[in-house]
Amino acid sequence: MTEAEFLRIYRLIKNKYGIDLDRKKEIVQGRLDNYIRRGGYQSYSEYMNAVESDFTGRLEKELVNILTTNHTFFMREFEHFDFLRQEVLPQLRRKEENSRDLCIWCGAASTGQEPYMLAMLLKDFFGLEHHLWDTKVLATDLSTEALQHATLGRYDSEQIESLPDIWKRRYLKKLDSGEKYEITSEIKEQVLFRQFNLMDTFPFKRKMHIVFLRNVMIYFDKETKQELIQKVYDVMEPGGYLFVGRTETIDRGRTPFQMIQPSIFRK
Repeated sequence: MTEAEFLRIYRLIKNKYGIDLDRKKEIVQGRLDNYIRRGGYQSYSEYMNAVESDFTGRLEKELVNILTTNHTFFMREFEHFDFLRQEVLPQLRRKEENSRDLCIWCGAASTGQEPYMLAMLLKDFFGLEHHLWDTKVLATDLSTEALQHATLGRYDSEQIESLPDIWKRRYLKKLDSGEKYEITSEIKEQVLFRQFNLMDTFPFKRKMHIVFLRNVMIYFDKETKQELIQKVYDVMEPGGYLFVGRTETIDRGRTPFQMIQPSIFRK
């Protein structure tokens, strides 16, 4: 991969999806080399010609799927879920007791573990009253490949090992193979998966009470991240909560959010 070929890929991904691949040439080449060879392309230039002339968008979508990291797991940064249960949900139950309608968005759904955990937690928190509330989780991601996995909702025994036993019994069913488990229909029905580019205009008609935007801003430069945070702020209910990854930072001098604790913010 020449420097010019790398810059061509870099600019496409940065301009359309906000993902900053600066100084990641080796990673990009490592992920694409086999794909390029299997496709019969003689060079990266030939491949990018094909991507840019494919008006169906299929090749570009495959490129994004390859370059997007979708590493996640159940119980990741569980402190956020604990805070949600102990602090946020009791507040929202009191605030929205008349409408009984909560708007929840998971903006980096990956292969589904995070939004399914949110759905399990909500089911658990509201208990017998859950059917009286609308607590469906909107789960979006850039990668269509990850979303296909998420929608299927199947995980092997190692992937679900960290879940509480009571959640495993209630919300997962063992498949005939013995090594695979599937999220139950009652939880699947609580999660709406959609493909979405965070750089696009937000289409939400209602304000969000809870937003999980964890471990995705590490791919954005400072200005892109600041613009995204402002867009999220604008679509949230007053008093709503934003959760970001524990290793991610927000410029406290520029953000309109109030920091409750590191990685947890309130409008």
